[in-house]
Amino acid sequence: MPIIRAHGGIITQINVFTVPEGGQQALIDLLAEAADYASDTPGWLSASVHRSRDGTRVVNYAQSDSLEAAQAVIHRLREAGYLERNQRLGQAQPGLYDVVFTLER
Repeated sequence: MPIIRAHGGIITQINVFTVPEGGQQALIDLLAEAADYASDTPGWLSASVHRSRDGTRVVNYAQSDSLEAAQAVIHRLREAGYLERNQRLGQAQPGLYDVVFTLER
């Protein structure tokens, strides 16, 4: 389960993919497979995949307990070929983020 808490030290990778028409499900399936593979990496915490209602984007939201763990996850996925396979299915815009503000009802 994602942990969204300001200044908690958790590193969040948010990757927004733009996909061709009809391409969402193939990328979603691959991201789910990659998350399962990465979940054995020390420091990995969670992964969530979102699809846009208009069919043009997929968002991967993944969390690690430190910057080093996030980098290890990315390295492991790259070594296994997941990042290259992702690029074939959609144009990626990845970034690493810190939560700095939250508001809940």
